[in-house]
Amino acid sequence: MAIAYLTARRTFEVRDYSIEPPAPGEIQVRVEAVGVCGSDLHNYSEGEVGGTPCQYPMVLGHEPAGTVTAVGAGVTGWAPGDRAALEPPIYCYHCEFCMTGRHNLCEHVRFLSNPGEPGFFRDHVNLPAVSLLPLPANLSVSEATLFEPLGIILHSFRFGDPKLGETAAVLGAGPIGLSTIAGLKVAGAARIWCVDPVAHRRELALRLGADAAIDPAQADPVAEVLRDTGQRGVDVVFDCAGKDDSHNQAIHMGAPAARIVMTGLPVGRRLDIDFHHLRRKEQWFFPIRRSNHKSDLALRLLQERPGAFTPMITHHLPLDRVQSAFEMLEAYRDGVGKIVLQP
Repeated sequence: MAIAYLTARRTFEVRDYSIEPPAPGEIQVRVEAVGVCGSDLHNYSEGEVGGTPCQYPMVLGHEPAGTVTAVGAGVTGWAPGDRAALEPPIYCYHCEFCMTGRHNLCEHVRFLSNPGEPGFFRDHVNLPAVSLLPLPANLSVSEATLFEPLGIILHSFRFGDPKLGETAAVLGAGPIGLSTIAGLKVAGAARIWCVDPVAHRRELALRLGADAAIDPAQADPVAEVLRDTGQRGVDVVFDCAGKDDSHNQAIHMGAPAARIVMTGLPVGRRLDIDFHHLRRKEQWFFPIRRSNHKSDLALRLLQERPGAFTPMITHHLPLDRVQSAFEMLEAYRDGVGKIVLQP
């Protein structure tokens, strides 16, 4: 069996390992596909994500799908050969926030791929039965890995609340930004602007539903959006980049009463916010933490409209090429959109 460890910044090692049989209430799964997330890239490049430093060696990966190989005692409804999407968080189910339905804020959550909680860059894993969701027949395991980032997007839509006929801007055309654009298109946005400095990512954004793709090296994104909207601004802005001053760009291109949604994870631990511009427009400002009860909906959306989201997957690589995968992502090489690793 193979497992990929991040052993230092920008350094992976693939090693052999063994796994115990599933305990009572658990299911053992052969991990066949796992998407690479932007937060994985943060850990690789920066040695931390969201203010949490890496603890080496650690196992990344939290967008997995695979096939059941064994079931533990007491498990019903699952059998070897069943295909499943695999939820990365394991909740306590008894804290204040679990009891009120805000599981993404669980006080005792174990999020697999965080320090001390090995993720899914490995070929087998034992999980609580509750962590598995059955895959629709028309989805491959590779396509199914999109359920986790799409769940985040659907959760962000709870706050951004995009409405039919509204205008929207998305900053960043990585997988989260591309998923947001595709989701906005499905939701009926009248016009979508995308901002990204990488040419092939702007092309992917247009393919997935953006109406305009702005290169910030060639034009001021705020000025472009304001010009196109008669200086009004857009109804909702999703900052999926979290880089440089993107959060203030989002505030400035938003209309009065716009919803500003921070889906991306900023590199720094503190943000310098243009508060008075936010205040004068009385905008809503929402930071997003993962997802909450959106995985089933994400899988259903992928089942019904797979072509709306799957074009962002541009590369499939075996797990033993994990180092090459991250080097490609960091350098934006080879027209890369989203990479799916196949343990």
